[in-house]
Amino acid sequence: MATINLNHICKVEGHGSLFVEIKGSKLTRCELKVVEGARFFEGLVKGKRYDDVQEITSRICGICSCAHTVACLQAIENAMGIKVFEQTRRLRELLSIAERIRSHATHLYFLSLPDYLGYESALAMAKKHKKEVLRALSLMKLGNNMVQLIGGKEMHPFTSVVGGFTHVPDKKTVDYLKKELRKALPEAIITARLFMKLKQPVFNVEMDFASLNPEKDAPLISGDIITLTGLKIKPDDYTNYIDEEVMPYSTGKFSKLKGKLFCVGAMARINNNYKNLSKNAKKLFEQAKLKLPLTNPFYNNFCQAVELVHWIEKGYALLNYDFKFEGLPKAHAKAGRGVSAVEAPRGILFHDYTINDKGFIEKCNIITPTAQNLRAIEANVKQLIERMLRQKKSKDRIVLEVEKLIRAYDPCFSCSAHFLKVKWVKR
Repeated sequence: MATINLNHICKVEGHGSLFVEIKGSKLTRCELKVVEGARFFEGLVKGKRYDDVQEITSRICGICSCAHTVACLQAIENAMGIKVFEQTRRLRELLSIAERIRSHATHLYFLSLPDYLGYESALAMAKKHKKEVLRALSLMKLGNNMVQLIGGKEMHPFTSVVGGFTHVPDKKTVDYLKKELRKALPEAIITARLFMKLKQPVFNVEMDFASLNPEKDAPLISGDIITLTGLKIKPDDYTNYIDEEVMPYSTGKFSKLKGKLFCVGAMARINNNYKNLSKNAKKLFEQAKLKLPLTNPFYNNFCQAVELVHWIEKGYALLNYDFKFEGLPKAHAKAGRGVSAVEAPRGILFHDYTINDKGFIEKCNIITPTAQNLRAIEANVKQLIERMLRQKKSKDRIVLEVEKLIRAYDPCFSCSAHFLKVKWVKR
């Protein structure tokens, strides 16, 4: 009997661990554990006024605070029947794009790339790969600047409120952001070409892929949920399709879609919406000579790199607009239920609120992308280990590939440190 105990999965957002038990050459147990303490956000907002909620729920995640902000506000607006201006939709999309740029750049260069270059961290590779590190910092700075100039500050934006924005960028700001996006496009293209060249293991899985179906000019913040197998789900109806389950060994919930494995994220978005990629992003994907649909989760990294190009170009196009402060639609407390599904960097994020006629929250449900991916990640890890055991790979090689696989999903457990402690016991 042997066990692999990864007490801390490194270079991911948050605290997670993996326990694996092997008998002979057979895998008998595989448990992916989220070891974060319960955070109670769904309970914290109960009894709060509708216009206080986004300040609370945006704190669920620093990396994805814009996604939580937009999802929260849209769900409340849907519950209260508030219609927003086109300018509001455009600015919320820009906030989401800015967050996408900084999140993908962080994950690709600082969490994923060191694995492929043979380093334990980005700091360790900085001496020989200074250009790559500086490119990452430049892209991250662009995303942070966009969030700050549109949302008021780099983390937890506050200018976006129920009904609209309290401040909009002036022409000088718009011109600056367009200039910065133009400068960043070649860096994003280089990033995609870099990740195109990285050698990935031959590893294919069977599961469904879910993403939003782009709607109007807002493919990140509205639309029905579609899947590779042909499902089309209204956001309001998500509870009839997504089943969440609590595992005895994890504080994170595990999900299935109509009883089957599925995943969300960059690879799912490209599988379902390849035709909507920008010209340069599509060209880069074609140069990689990959066939759709992609079923190798290791390619989620490359898909994120392709998305960097796409969203930089999309952000530039969205800035071609005469932004003016239009005031806010009048909001009146109204009883109802509202759901919003948006694309966070790691996949679909759901916010669901029930509000009473005085404008106070009575019920809240939030499903993050990682909660939807956890079961798929665990199943993929099990499949990978079983294959590597058959190939008689060493324990160090198994640990390395398992780490790379988990990181390819870019999971967000909460806040992260670095290298794993691995305990391998033979009996």
